[in-house]
Amino acid sequence: MSVQTVSRTTAQATHVSSRAPFTAVEAALTFITPSDTKPSFHSSAVTGGAPRVFFETERHVVPIHDMRPLAGALSLDREGFELLRRPTAVEDLYDDAAVDTDYFAEIELLLKLQLGADRVVIFDATRRSDAGAGAPNRDGSRGPASRVHVDYTAKSGPQRVKDLLGEDEARRLAESGARIVQVNVWRPIRGPVERSPLALADASSVRPADLIATDQVFPDRVGEIYHLAHEAGQRWYYAPWMTADEVLLIKGWDSLDDGRARFTPHGAFEQPDTPADAAPRESIEVRTLVIIES
Repeated sequence: MSVQTVSRTTAQATHVSSRAPFTAVEAALTFITPSDTKPSFHSSAVTGGAPRVFFETERHVVPIHDMRPLAGALSLDREGFELLRRPTAVEDLYDDAAVDTDYFAEIELLLKLQLGADRVVIFDATRRSDAGAGAPNRDGSRGPASRVHVDYTAKSGPQRVKDLLGEDEARRLAESGARIVQVNVWRPIRGPVERSPLALADASSVRPADLIATDQVFPDRVGEIYHLAHEAGQRWYYAPWMTADEVLLIKGWDSLDDGRARFTPHGAFEQPDTPADAAPRESIEVRTLVIIES
């Protein structure tokens, strides 16, 4: 069944988890091992290289399903992620100036149209590669994030809003009933992606108890993310062979707590059938706050 055959009516009426399963790969994901103490890690900005973790992890082999046949049915508010075809006019996504201007403008327009946003605040862009030392960024090289995680928590999401917009504006938005959604826009820099694709959990299959708040230490502050503990009922998806004309929208936090998806765990994984000569994965993710006031 192709993506085109998934009608909008079906997309609105059918939950992805109620449909028959599609082709899946069996692959290992890296989960946190729960403990009695709060876990923490030093970020790449502190170490200058790979993060330094102060907790145990464990790997579990899980089925990771092809999301492409369901692309038209996926929802940020239900599964917590969407796959879209949105080509970019930016020729070089390693060019910081082009990313800061032209690419950010594209992302802002994309999210305004897709989510009906009044304002989009872009606050970070990170390149990643599984080749050599990783992909270059202003704050150092980065490789794929292999531990399953969510970028924000119920505590750090609102704090990030205050950090970026200021206390007064954050208070005004909260008092006015505005909705704020933290969304990552993930795109391959080169495609198709042959190594280290991204696995995403259907947010509706994740128990709150399995989201483990973890301190993330930066040079000037301590943030907080979720790592995910493994549980058999979690459902996993990926988009095989993603191209540079495609993006994944990934919800990291939602100010609304009304039963919709708020946190979407994700992490890179190694496909068991990856060819030995597969090209390195190169990607760029843009972190945003999507503000909906009307």
